[in-house]
Amino acid sequence: MAAGNVKVSVEALQEHRIQEVGLDGEEKYVQQLSMSENLTRLAHKIDFYKDETEGKGKPASEGEKEPAEEKQLAAFQPSLWPWDSVRNHLKASLTEMSVLLDVLNLVKEKQYLVADPVSQDPIETKPAIQLLAKKKSLSAASTVLTSGAERLKRSLADANKKNATDFHAELLRLRKQWRLKKVSTNIVGDLTYKSVGSRFWQGGSFEVRKSSEVDRVDAEGEGSKSMVEVTVPSELEGVAYIQVEVKTVPDMMDLTSCTLKMPPGLSSVPENAYWQSKLDAAQNVLFCKELFAQLAREAVQVKSATPHMVVSNQIITNVFPGHQLSIVLCHYTGKEKKSGEQQQVPVTAQKLEHNHVLEHSLHQLLHEVHHSNVSLNPPHPVNATLGMTKRRRLAGPECLTRQELVEMTENESLLSQIIKQTKHGVLRIRSMHVIDNMAINIQDPQITAHWGCLNSPLESSVRIFITSAGYESISTLSRTSLVLLIGVDTIRVVMKDGRTCLLSFEDKELQDLLAWQIAQHHTSVVQQIARYQGWQILSANSSIGSGDMEPFATASAITIASPKGDKIISFRSGPTSGQQLKVKTLDPTADSHPSPAVTDRSWFEHGGSFKEVNLEKLEGRNLASKIDMLMAHLSTT
Repeated sequence: MAAGNVKVSVEALQEHRIQEVGLDGEEKYVQQLSMSENLTRLAHKIDFYKDETEGKGKPASEGEKEPAEEKQLAAFQPSLWPWDSVRNHLKASLTEMSVLLDVLNLVKEKQYLVADPVSQDPIETKPAIQLLAKKKSLSAASTVLTSGAERLKRSLADANKKNATDFHAELLRLRKQWRLKKVSTNIVGDLTYKSVGSRFWQGGSFEVRKSSEVDRVDAEGEGSKSMVEVTVPSELEGVAYIQVEVKTVPDMMDLTSCTLKMPPGLSSVPENAYWQSKLDAAQNVLFCKELFAQLAREAVQVKSATPHMVVSNQIITNVFPGHQLSIVLCHYTGKEKKSGEQQQVPVTAQKLEHNHVLEHSLHQLLHEVHHSNVSLNPPHPVNATLGMTKRRRLAGPECLTRQELVEMTENESLLSQIIKQTKHGVLRIRSMHVIDNMAINIQDPQITAHWGCLNSPLESSVRIFITSAGYESISTLSRTSLVLLIGVDTIRVVMKDGRTCLLSFEDKELQDLLAWQIAQHHTSVVQQIARYQGWQILSANSSIGSGDMEPFATASAITIASPKGDKIISFRSGPTSGQQLKVKTLDPTADSHPSPAVTDRSWFEHGGSFKEVNLEKLEGRNLASKIDMLMAHLSTT
């Protein structure tokens, strides 16, 4: 490599010079100079007064003096240029500016240096003083807000008192909440649901007039002066509600056994009540009458296997054999109390059992019908109250068939929906009773039910676990689990192996299914215990065809052999026949070797007789522990 291509870097030493060494050996170093300070130090070493080029190339004259004499004369010779000092200052300033420019270029562009700010001593903070200042500021702000809120309350109360005695102001408040119109010289309001597609044409008009009696009670229960008085129709006076009862009737011919009576002590709306309370009560009466009229019309028109009965103010129908659903319209106007006093009939307080969930569902179903009639999916005309649904508008682009259009127009009635919910509720309660009774009566094995907390009105689920006490952690195979999906009138069962079966609403079918699962659980537990103790499983069948036939379902059996092959246990479990355990002991001295290909003694002499074991006399808390101890004993003897 050529010598000219070698790059030599000359850098200053980065070591600090020692300034002083203390008596304890501590060394104090001299801080290194920065680039600008180092450049200034080097610049001070330059003699700007010496001109090396002066005297070079000039011919010597005859009268030239000695060099020593010239130096001595030059030292005392004054400066001939008057601006020499100005030049020196400008040169020094230019040097400083050049150094500063180089430093800035290195910091900003090449990132060779980092210009850190000079660290300063932290300011001492006092948390207590800051906390007191914040509390003082917050208290001042809260005082301002509280005083402003109190002033607003006082001004609002004064405005309400002023408007309470004003008929027009009170009428404006009434108009904001209810529909009013002027007929001749009277003001009439409307309570009907005709604008939302109502089919009950009960008159819901009420009259609004100026009250002569100003002492009334407002909606908040405080005494005030109201100048507005409303008069509702006689058909909408009083208190009304829908009462639903699901009752078990032993005699199916007695259809009137579900009749509900008006509970005693029910108070009506007083005559001097505030106009808001009067209109709310009348609106509720109209809603209940419309709901009952809709249900009564559907009960007459809808065809079913069991006919519905509409008698006066109640609807009676059969949901299951022995279970009846009764829907009663209760309307109390206050006249019943006077007639009861005249007849002097003793009133006894009684608690009527009615279904709050079904009553709420009825109100919700009618609200959904009214809401669907008013709230249509866009796009639709703004001024159109009724119209087609979004699915019917898309029937053309989606090319729906005539059958699909017919199915689209068929809507399920309110009565059919509430009957379905009633069937599901009855079936869920009956299934719960069956599972609880079996869990109480059957101690071995244990039955645990986990009901889902989130269910739909027409379907609920429950997961059932069947386990043996003390053997829950042996294996997941020793735990039998199944899921019940309870519907309207059927129960779909999902087994552990994924098989499904469909049950009807009869309690006996669910009880038989659980008994069958218990029988199979015993066999699976014996199989798992045999695997853990090293016994050989000769045969296992969950549905055997030999032996006595079970009244329902099938029995399961398993045959296992000891590790030595000299003991054989046969276990059979049936839903109704129970559990049977038999033991057979092989003779080790017998030589029955039909073929040299058979080397396992567990397959010798299977045709012998078994001896039945009494399970009740075996030691153990349950069947699994008894068979476990029996296997351990037979393995050691």
